[in-house]
Amino acid sequence: MHLIPQRDYKANILVVDDTPDNLRLLSAMLTSQGYEVRKALSGKMALTACQMVLPDVILLDINMPEMNGYEVCRQLKSNEKTRPIPVIFISALDDVLDKVQAFDVGGVDYITKPFHGVEVVLRIENQLNLCLLQNKLQEKNTLLQKALDDLKASQVQMIQQEKMAALGQLVAGIAHEVNNPISFIYGNLQYAGQYVSDLVNLIEVYQQEYPNPTPRIQEIVKQIDLNFLINDQQNLMGAMFRGAERIRSIVEALQNFSRLDEAQMKRVDVHQGIDSTLVMLQHRLKQTTDRPAIEVVKEYGNLPLVICYVSELNQVFMHLLNNAIDALEEIYEPENTNYRLPITNYQLPSIHIRTMLTTSDTVKICIADNGPGVCESVLSRIFDPFFTTKPPGKGSGLGLAISYQIIVQKHQGKLTCASSQGRGAEFMIEIPLKQTELN
Repeated sequence: MHLIPQRDYKANILVVDDTPDNLRLLSAMLTSQGYEVRKALSGKMALTACQMVLPDVILLDINMPEMNGYEVCRQLKSNEKTRPIPVIFISALDDVLDKVQAFDVGGVDYITKPFHGVEVVLRIENQLNLCLLQNKLQEKNTLLQKALDDLKASQVQMIQQEKMAALGQLVAGIAHEVNNPISFIYGNLQYAGQYVSDLVNLIEVYQQEYPNPTPRIQEIVKQIDLNFLINDQQNLMGAMFRGAERIRSIVEALQNFSRLDEAQMKRVDVHQGIDSTLVMLQHRLKQTTDRPAIEVVKEYGNLPLVICYVSELNQVFMHLLNNAIDALEEIYEPENTNYRLPITNYQLPSIHIRTMLTTSDTVKICIADNGPGVCESVLSRIFDPFFTTKPPGKGSGLGLAISYQIIVQKHQGKLTCASSQGRGAEFMIEIPLKQTELN
């Protein structure tokens, strides 16, 4: 009678016993049942056999010279490669303590000699079926984990697209609305300055031609402090010119940051994207009541134009720079006593931005801060979607996950972070000069 169910492979059984007669008996019995059987006369031979070919099940005797079955099982379970192999002890020892020790070292079953062939086969089959079910469960778990990871990635991508579209439209709309009136003001300031200058010249000519003004004119000159007005009007016009120019540069930075009309890959100046992002974050870099101003040190290399999704790359700069500012502000939070140190030049908050061209035709962009840093346990999960160490309401755990997708998946690049507790953090972006879409 055939006891084992039909399989598409022969189960490999390793029989370990220092008694040749027992080996022959077990081998003949199991071979007749359709198993592939290997034999080992000692514990050392058994360990060597497992390294050569992993068996599906091991039948292991306990009383053997040099190395008993318990020690063999311990060594098998201490090795990651052989740990999953089910070990069935088969021994003449029938004391409860012997059985307890067998299970304690990692055995899954215990058969007492003299044994019955049917019992041995059924117990082997039981372990094989358990392994089969565990493998199927593991496969399902793997598929479920993959499905969960894909779902998270899809969620991040959808959120990213929505955020990009909303932010781009908002920034582009503001830039457009501000651009029209500021262009009008800036364009007319030159004429206004000329008009004022002409009027001042006319007043000066009047003063020369009519050196004795009437009492009423003298009163008005005194009231408006004419001499101060004439001298200060140039300073006033200069300040207005500088203010208008500043607004124009901000509008240009907004337009460069959004680049809403450039959804496809373009050849762009990476430095322009970084500078535009810094303009957007200028309000966060200024001195506050809790901390000094954050110094930005730029060390730009000589870079060619880079083919990339410009608006999305700017989004990465925004996330990384925002994170750096958040980290630096954490040092100066009133409730944070870990970093309340005397302020010295070395400890002043700073962000260091470096760019360089590598020998492998990639562009490397490094953004480092001298904040509190990231511990190793957090560092391993820093790019996971929805993972954040910030308090509720201060972070969604999406910024770095979105940045990772943009750099790694959309640009075939690398995004890594180097950090240690108390020593700041440095994010390193590396993207190819050219992408496959435009090659």
